[in-house]
Amino acid sequence: MSGPEKSAAVPSSRLARLARLGSLASGVAGGMLAEGVRQWSRGNRPSVGDLLLTPGNAQRVADQLSRLRGAAMKVGQLLSMDAGDLMPPELAAILSRLRADAQPMPMSQLVPVLETAWGAGWDSQFERFSFTPLAAASIGQVHAAQLKGGERLAIKVQYPGVRQSIASDVDNVATLLRLSGLLPRTLDFAPLLEEAKRQLHDEADYLKEAAYLESYRGRLAAEGDFALPAVHAGLTTPDILAMTFMDGVPIESLAGAPQAERDRVLGLLFELLFREIFEFRCVQTDPNFANYRYDEGSGRLVLLDFGATRHFSERCIAAYRRLLWAGQVGDLDTLSAAAIDIGYFQVDIDPAHKRQVLDIFLTACEPLRHEGPYDFGASTLAVRIRDVGLRLGRDRSFWHTPPADALFLHRKIGGLYLLAARLKARVDIRAIFLRCLEAVPAGAAGE
Repeated sequence: MSGPEKSAAVPSSRLARLARLGSLASGVAGGMLAEGVRQWSRGNRPSVGDLLLTPGNAQRVADQLSRLRGAAMKVGQLLSMDAGDLMPPELAAILSRLRADAQPMPMSQLVPVLETAWGAGWDSQFERFSFTPLAAASIGQVHAAQLKGGERLAIKVQYPGVRQSIASDVDNVATLLRLSGLLPRTLDFAPLLEEAKRQLHDEADYLKEAAYLESYRGRLAAEGDFALPAVHAGLTTPDILAMTFMDGVPIESLAGAPQAERDRVLGLLFELLFREIFEFRCVQTDPNFANYRYDEGSGRLVLLDFGATRHFSERCIAAYRRLLWAGQVGDLDTLSAAAIDIGYFQVDIDPAHKRQVLDIFLTACEPLRHEGPYDFGASTLAVRIRDVGLRLGRDRSFWHTPPADALFLHRKIGGLYLLAARLKARVDIRAIFLRCLEAVPAGAAGE
């Protein structure tokens, strides 16, 4: 999350949120009609995608969903980041606008939320409380504060009505996307939508996030490379997460750091990812760059935001272990068998489609096969993966929803690839992978 510019009240009742989506649908339809008239008057025969993807409609969708926050905005973010390459470019372009920050709620809405959680006179325990948020995102916003005793805190406050609106928001957004005609009616999105609801309920439970944060602190506290905030239990509720304030600069600012430091930092992040998969069997799946900061004084990586943390079953991790190993050695048969175990392929998948998916896996595993440091800055890896994905996405007979665990894990891996490319890091991914694989024998990972 990054600093907001202006505030807007969050519609907290179901009726208000439904009305917001209703006005969005009618606005988009009206925009399509007007654009259609313009195009026909010029002798053009536009497609539905051409009519939908107008600057006005893109702005309508992004603005209205960002004002709803919560599940409506989160679904747009998840679809744009996780399935964007397998969706029509028209839909992906509109949804990608939701990667931008939400508008924060105004002070008039924030104060009642704090009073409900902490009671009247809550401010008496604070020396300072900044009502201007440091950051705003889809589910909550963060404020800086200082207790009477001098301790600096970061206070994450959830938007009102978010938890109660998750199921209806997800269903309403899914209906809106169906009505747009950009998603084929044959595509079964139901399992992914149900999983999105479950994941969003987890993210909206700040007590659960606090438990994940403390778990990661326990695992990493003894290692001098990472710094994590401590939970202030007395001020933490299901709707408010209070943590020690962590200093640091945005991780993207390392773009100007020496090559060796950029390489070290990304090496730490990739090693942490492999440990999460093989050792923890628990992965913080949100790849947002704002979840990482860099402490210039100590050189430590600051890890923030554990709301999107997921446990993975032993069976799933075993299959990914085989898949990554097969990708590292180029074993296509084992790669295919592992992909089937994970659930990538339908029983009746076309052999040509199957081979294209396996090619994506092989391409994504390129850093695992590379001897020595892999130069992400000079690599075209992301572009090549995107191009193959787009070719599949244009063929609607292929469309198939992968398991939610796979989408969330790919989201994290893809995010690290993007960060490594942004910082032009050179990392010996193969050596890190093999070291982590050997450190945790198959079946030995714990919860």
